[in-house]
Amino acid sequence: MQVILIGPPGAGKGTQAGALQERLRVPHISSGDLLRNAVKRKTETGLQAKQYMDRGELVPDDIVVRVIEERVRQDDCRDGFIVDGFPRNVSQAEVLTPMLASLGKMVDHVVSFAVPREEIIKRLSGRRTCRNCGAMYHIIFDPPVNSGLCNKCNGELYQRDDDQEDTIAARLDVYQRETAPLLEYYRARGLLREVNGIGSREQIFERILGALALTP
Repeated sequence: MQVILIGPPGAGKGTQAGALQERLRVPHISSGDLLRNAVKRKTETGLQAKQYMDRGELVPDDIVVRVIEERVRQDDCRDGFIVDGFPRNVSQAEVLTPMLASLGKMVDHVVSFAVPREEIIKRLSGRRTCRNCGAMYHIIFDPPVNSGLCNKCNGELYQRDDDQEDTIAARLDVYQRETAPLLEYYRARGLLREVNGIGSREQIFERILGALALTP
């Protein structure tokens, strides 16, 4: 089964993708993680992507498509996969279809998360990341035991550039402009499954399973 998760940054796509990965036993592919890994490794693709990510802008299609195609061609994707963060616009969706067809695959479901803008800003602006091990925290929902320090390795916690409030606002504006049209694109093809993204992780996951016609 090939499932795409669509929603604004901070909508909970990564969290729910992890739960869905265990349920379906297929890989979770995050375009954001793939790009951040390329940035961390300072590859040519990563350095190109960083310029856009730091400004809260969408990374150009050719860069994102490149990293996604490399990933879905790996052996562990043979039985399906869950993608979040891609496609982000209609042109990427139009590239994805023939890419999957060349592998004998197609998109089965597109799950869209609906979360209010104010909630997204609260979620993202409170995130903190450990400089040492990469562990994630939230100053409201999941604070560290000691302020500013990682529970796991005692490393310094910092706020990523793309979690600054002005950058978040820019990212949401870009999402609305570029990604929202995808909802109509996939709705017209009978693939869109809309899910309320407010509630506990368990509640949202049950809604996803229902949207995919899977038993809890």
